[in-house]
Amino acid sequence: MNTFRKLKTYYWPYKQYFLLSLFFVLIITAITVIYPIVLQLTIDEIVVKEQYEYIPYIVCGFLLIMVIKGISTFFHQYLGDMFGIKSVYNLRNKLYMKLQRLPFVYYDNAKTGDLMSRLTADVEGFRFFLSFGFSELVRFALLIIGALSVMFFYSIPLALVTLAVLPFLGVVVFQFDKRVHPAFRNIRKSFGKLNTNVQENISGIQTVKALSREGFEISKFNSSNANYKDHYLTTSSVWAKFFPLMEFIGNICVVALLGYGSILVINGELKPGELVAFFSLVWYLMVPIMNLGFVINLFSQAKASGERLLEILEADEKIKDQEDVMSIETIDGNVSFNSVSLRYKEDDSLALSNVSFKVAKGKTIGLIGATGSGKTSVIQLLTRFYTPSSGNIVVDDHEISHYPLKILRSNIGMVLQESFLFSSTIKANISYGRPEASMEEIIDAAEKAQAHQFIMELPDGYDTMLGERGMGLSGGQKQRIAIARAICMNPRILILDDATSAVDMKTEFTIQQALKEVMTGRTTFIIAHRISSLKHADEILVFDHGEIVERGTHEELLLKQGYYRRIYDIQYKDQQAVVNSTVG
Repeated sequence: MNTFRKLKTYYWPYKQYFLLSLFFVLIITAITVIYPIVLQLTIDEIVVKEQYEYIPYIVCGFLLIMVIKGISTFFHQYLGDMFGIKSVYNLRNKLYMKLQRLPFVYYDNAKTGDLMSRLTADVEGFRFFLSFGFSELVRFALLIIGALSVMFFYSIPLALVTLAVLPFLGVVVFQFDKRVHPAFRNIRKSFGKLNTNVQENISGIQTVKALSREGFEISKFNSSNANYKDHYLTTSSVWAKFFPLMEFIGNICVVALLGYGSILVINGELKPGELVAFFSLVWYLMVPIMNLGFVINLFSQAKASGERLLEILEADEKIKDQEDVMSIETIDGNVSFNSVSLRYKEDDSLALSNVSFKVAKGKTIGLIGATGSGKTSVIQLLTRFYTPSSGNIVVDDHEISHYPLKILRSNIGMVLQESFLFSSTIKANISYGRPEASMEEIIDAAEKAQAHQFIMELPDGYDTMLGERGMGLSGGQKQRIAIARAICMNPRILILDDATSAVDMKTEFTIQQALKEVMTGRTTFIIAHRISSLKHADEILVFDHGEIVERGTHEELLLKQGYYRRIYDIQYKDQQAVVNSTVG
């Protein structure tokens, strides 16, 4: 129950629905227990004594209590559903909010399909127990207490015979719960993995088809599906073993009751109607106990789901606003890295090692180096996606941890190498970082990103709906919209992470010319593999294995005949060879 205790804050605010539902459960249980009493009176007082004139009253009484029970059942189910639905509505919102706040380091290890499974299947499993399982437990308890009370009233010896069987049934139920809970937890985990396989396959379907790996993907899915099936079969085998045993114990009780009860009737110690009523009451006692396995089944599923939800809710928000954050809306853009090192995981090597540099506001700095040299790690730290292992980062004379996250990131415009577009209109995608932007500002941003012309050629222009991840546009078109999105934010710091890698040389030159105007007055970080993208920077930092190995302007670095010069020669030697042959 520790899981439910921890999640109490999400469902207990709606306890009024649960308590009202229990009120109607009380009425339903009382009426259920009345049935055998009415049956006993009908047999012993009307049939045996031949007082048939009371039969119409008995029939009318039965009809009345059935109507009351029907109405009570409706409200019980409706209020129970209200309790579950409202609770998980709040819980699902909290989970989604938590996912928005969790740092990148959490997503480095998380699987998209598994997270989707938690927000759908696990939340629904928890809801079903809140709506149905809780009240069923209470109903079973009330029914058992009511049935036992009437049974002891009719015959203490017969009631004791019935009670003698219950401990055996209780042991079986306990063993069932002990085995079924881990089985359901395994089901939830395997379902999350199955979801992950489907999500990854659909997201990467172009790569799958391009490499003719359909057979491999089918095999991988079959393996995950088989794992899910096996866990479900294991759970079914647990159910199949224990439920017949519970039913067998119940039937033994019924046989013992029937034999001993018949002797009591023969000896005149029990009336025939009381034996019939007793027989009905035994099933009111046994059925709830046997069905307790079903409720335990629901409880185990809900508990397993709740544990998976708590893993998200209790995940450490390593990067969040501090209590002493400054009250500020904008920044100037002076950036300073002071002996900054970064290790993404404890066992990993340093992604950045003792990196120091300064950028004055309005200046442009270029970052170049081989893949994995640490260029992108710099902007990951500047935007506080990760926290430095050592050293500090200062913006406008204040450590970045002193800025509210929302303010810091709203003043930073980013264009990443892999442009992500939402399934929405082009207009909404461009203004995503600044929803209040006017149409004129959106168009201006698109023009500066060299995107306006191709947007206007689309059927609905800026109102054109994009498919998932921008399906329907070329890589270069998507990247230009991403550049327009960054420009539209009007940021103080602009980050271009291989922003023109997906466009041709001519378009790159045109975009760079437009970006010169955009970069004026803004601190700009240009990360690129192509020297043509950053040779105009005020300073260029050359990275290798997480360290700055060279720094200077384009001309200064060429004169050093070092790492930068080697990159330059590799990229331009073919072009120079063509020029030399032409001159010759």
